[in-house]
Amino acid sequence: MMKLAPSILSADFSNLGEDIKTIDKYGADVIHIDVMDGMFVPNISFGVPIMKSIRKFTEKTFDVHLMIEDPARYVEDFVKAGADIITVHYEADRHIDRTIQYIKSLGCKAAIALNPGTPVSVIKDLIPNLDMVLIMSVNPGFGGQKYIDYCSDKIKEVKKLSEKCNPNLLIEVDGGVNKDNIKNVVDCGANVIVAGSAVFKNGEVEKNIKDLREAL
Repeated sequence: MMKLAPSILSADFSNLGEDIKTIDKYGADVIHIDVMDGMFVPNISFGVPIMKSIRKFTEKTFDVHLMIEDPARYVEDFVKAGADIITVHYEADRHIDRTIQYIKSLGCKAAIALNPGTPVSVIKDLIPNLDMVLIMSVNPGFGGQKYIDYCSDKIKEVKKLSEKCNPNLLIEVDGGVNKDNIKNVVDCGANVIVAGSAVFKNGEVEKNIKDLREAL
């Protein structure tokens, strides 16, 4: 069963609480929160204080995607702020196994994200201990980018690995997914779809979510 995870990076920041209530009302399964530090990616978004302030607007899962250098420094803060899943980038952490174990020790689900140019093989040994793998299908840092086609093969590769050693693994895809390609992405093996622009465009959240689900 596919889960839809709207990214609030594409929401109206001046009306963030109401936008979260809107996506909750119209069918979001997960709330995807992109945290950017301006170093790992060339953009800055929001951090712990914002997360604390929006947690009260929904009981849906908070999927916190840390696009930051040395993410272990902030894991506990995000857990305390209400994170249910914390995703760290393989490329941003020298001690990725230690960080995954640390996240899980705090009672939070743990995930690893891979940039488009990073091969799936680097996390082969880690997959049995993960709750989710996030395949970035655009280069991280900005919304509204086009889906990178070769990432479909990476989704299939993760799916094969999960079938061997972790059948409950969530496979999330983030970047350029819309009503025209969502079916292909899910058919490749993804079961959590991040959608920012595709959900919030033109302010028609209800219609956009309905279109995404109908495309499947």
